[in-house]
Amino acid sequence: MAESKRKGPGKTQRADRVLAALRTFGLAYPGAHTKSPWPGHLDLAVNDKTFAYLSVEGEPFKLSCKLPRSAGHALLLPFTSPTAYSLGKSGWVTARFDAGDKPPLELLQAWIDESYRAQAPKKLLAQLAQTAAPPSKPTATASSRRTKAKAKAFRSKREPHP
Repeated sequence: MAESKRKGPGKTQRADRVLAALRTFGLAYPGAHTKSPWPGHLDLAVNDKTFAYLSVEGEPFKLSCKLPRSAGHALLLPFTSPTAYSLGKSGWVTARFDAGDKPPLELLQAWIDESYRAQAPKKLLAQLAQTAAPPSKPTATASSRRTKAKAKAFRSKREPHP
């Protein structure tokens, strides 16, 4: 309770809403389910293969996804780093946000989409191609432009670190 007072009520709730929206978005994929391998996580998986590591509500906002196509661009953003435990070597990227930050929902949804497609079996990918939802993946060019625009907007809102 004391920690949420330090962060401010609206700031924690904002990140929790984004977290809930991302979890709902990820669970809309064929075969997607939640997985909780250890405390402090409620991850998204397909066939028991995690495609998005997500923090739980009330904890600092963190998301890790496997980004085989866009990891290079994603790692240029100020809120990202290669995922720990050598997952970063395999294209996993972690995004962390402070309590006052507003996580970029559309960008993170694109990452969940890319990660799902990297982890899902071909049978489920074929099923996904036949359905209208979730939204189709953005083209690499559009994704790159959005990533760069989000990075520029995010950098302009944050103060430079010493």
